[in-house]
Amino acid sequence: MQSPEQQLELLKRGAAQILSEAELLSKLRLGRPLNVKLGVDPTAPDIHLGFTVALQKLRQFQDLGHQAILIIGDFTAMIGDPSGRSKTRPQLSHDQVMSNAKSFQQQAYKILDPTRTRTVFNGEWFEMMTFEQVMRLNGRVTLQQMLQREDFRGRVDRGEPVHLHEIQYPIMQGWDSVMIKADVELGGTDQLFNILVGRDLQREENQPEQVVFLMPLLEGLDGVQKMSKSLGNYVGVNESPSEMFGKLMSISDTLMARYYLLLLSEELPDMHPMEAKKQLGFRIVERYHSTAAAEAALQEFNTRFSKRDLAQAELPEFSPSQPGIDLVSLAAEAFSQCFSVSKSRSDLRRLIEQGSVQVQGEKVADPKAVPALARGDVLRLDKKHAVRIR
Repeated sequence: MQSPEQQLELLKRGAAQILSEAELLSKLRLGRPLNVKLGVDPTAPDIHLGFTVALQKLRQFQDLGHQAILIIGDFTAMIGDPSGRSKTRPQLSHDQVMSNAKSFQQQAYKILDPTRTRTVFNGEWFEMMTFEQVMRLNGRVTLQQMLQREDFRGRVDRGEPVHLHEIQYPIMQGWDSVMIKADVELGGTDQLFNILVGRDLQREENQPEQVVFLMPLLEGLDGVQKMSKSLGNYVGVNESPSEMFGKLMSISDTLMARYYLLLLSEELPDMHPMEAKKQLGFRIVERYHSTAAAEAALQEFNTRFSKRDLAQAELPEFSPSQPGIDLVSLAAEAFSQCFSVSKSRSDLRRLIEQGSVQVQGEKVADPKAVPALARGDVLRLDKKHAVRIR
């Protein structure tokens, strides 16, 4: 067992904000396992690496001997977390949520130890509440409090609707903390308001207030916006080993240090950037698939790019939308269709003019060129991406 001080130093690594470190240290000194909460809404069947940042921290608490509590929001998911949203989420049925939850749990358990994880559905308490109890719970929070949230206030200021069911979300998330007597709640930096509501409700219930433990939002492959499936800048936990490895090899050297810290809880190793990136890709694939799958993905990458033997490599197949389109449009379609990467036309023109784009091993430096493509031809887009014409 590590001392409370040693645990705090370990847990702080990679955190964005802890409210407060003194409170957390005091709880660690209680000499009992802490109830550490992470709430998840299965609004989709798959998760991406951005979400695993909080799961990794929960596993760290777990390995230090604390009780990991994974709350599956089967009721909150029907609302959808409005945090950071400029419009109302589409509402899901309970059947849709429960179907997603099954897949979600399987992926979460690739990180968490299921034998040491307490998994609960918040429908266990919400479906039992009477309308009178719902009204009493709502009576603890004011509209003015809700409008302190930037996303709600911004939508009101812009004349955009904020539906009343969305206002229920922070209250429900906060009540989850009361029901499980959470000592610590994990979340992304966009969860600050919701977790503070939990502290307020715990105080009213004469419970010790939970520590707010916020993790950074992981930037996506573009290195700018947070990882999101809707933005196409994500790496899915259930993606194939080769696709996962290839996507990770496409990140910038600057972003690599961030991924090492938030995904592996380590500092960027002192080695050549390309080797460090290969190691990152290998270890992420190994974690979510297997060592054999990681070795195969690394070998495939080396064959495809390091050895430049593209003719023999297994490449994504690409079908242009129509014949006779210019090289810029062709490259844009290939990036989007095969790698879920969006590149501007100016970026693509620059790649082409620099000689990065090749057709059957021959550089094509004219962005307006209309290459004659045949089935099986290899279109190389840059140092890390290539496709085969279908």
